[in-house]
Amino acid sequence: MATEAPEQAPQADGIQSLSISEAPPSSSSNPTIQMSLEEKYQLLRSVAEECIQEDELRNLLAHKSEPIAYDGFEPSGRMHIAQGVMKTINVNKMTSAGCRVKIWIADWFAMLNNKMGGDLKKIETVGRYMIEIWRAAGMNLDNGKVEFLWSSKEINAKADEYWPRVMDIAQKNNLKRIIRCSQIMGRNEQEDLTAAQILYPCMQCADIFFLKADICQLGMDQRKVNVLAREYCDDIKKKNKPIILSHHMLPGLQQGQEKMSKSDVSSSIFMEDEEAEVNLKIKKAYCPPNVVEGNPCMEYVKYLILPWFDEFIVERSEKNGGNKTFKGFEELAADYESGELHPADLKSALSKALNKILEPVRSHFKNDKTAKQLLQSVKNYRVTK
Repeated sequence: MATEAPEQAPQADGIQSLSISEAPPSSSSNPTIQMSLEEKYQLLRSVAEECIQEDELRNLLAHKSEPIAYDGFEPSGRMHIAQGVMKTINVNKMTSAGCRVKIWIADWFAMLNNKMGGDLKKIETVGRYMIEIWRAAGMNLDNGKVEFLWSSKEINAKADEYWPRVMDIAQKNNLKRIIRCSQIMGRNEQEDLTAAQILYPCMQCADIFFLKADICQLGMDQRKVNVLAREYCDDIKKKNKPIILSHHMLPGLQQGQEKMSKSDVSSSIFMEDEEAEVNLKIKKAYCPPNVVEGNPCMEYVKYLILPWFDEFIVERSEKNGGNKTFKGFEELAADYESGELHPADLKSALSKALNKILEPVRSHFKNDKTAKQLLQSVKNYRVTK
């Protein structure tokens, strides 16, 4: 029985794995150029707030010309800029550094975690909408370096390979260790988890080996299950452990919101928000004068605007200091802390830069019939947690 897909598992008819070869030009998309080993390392390292382990990453790049990097997502509602813009930046960096990127569309996982009410058809629609977002945003999809893989389809196709791995991971870990991974689902250890949510971390850990990933490139909130995968390598005497590149989690718009959440609209700017909506949300965002730490507007510039444009342009009257172009975050932080840069000028420049990034996405969802229909469907769905 362990080698067969569950009899009652929802079918994934019509869901295809995608390897997309065309994308619109973007400021965040770089053509493939010859890089030294150190340049590749520095580019990949810039993706992550934390790397486990740096020496292993250097060794991987020295011995494998095309490492496999894995990222994944639950299709669970509209996409905010923390997911849409940041993933575009990070994937483009990874492919520029020579990686092949496998993006795991975790439809079964979303069902296990009760996203979209556990309705697999709705989840599939949301997944297709998200792919349209990244395509329009300028994710570099040339040369087949990026694959979108639907978990339901891939697992069903190789059930005899997948489920024994899940069972082995479950057998080698106690319940307490698995529950500690509940953060990966947006849960906490004190919640009354369903049996499905106990299975989830074992499956996500298995994904890493199933996809033959050399690098796990996910957010800091996924760190615990990635560490579980490295511990599992010790259990099975596997020498080459997956390297963890955990990116920073962008905060929500308001004070105290540790990360953007699509279930909390007050915390998020969505990828298809109109220009006026973006302007209003940034205007209302928490942005204390002279304070950099814990300031979401400063973080958006650091992690989105500067990596995208390689600069941050502030336009203001001569009376207020005149126009200024910042090439790095340290200079920007110094001006803001000293009061040389006022919150109103920061917000105005941030809104303008974000709208420039989002305009191709808005245009795509207005002018492409399929994308327009997908967005309307997703907006009509009730987001469930």
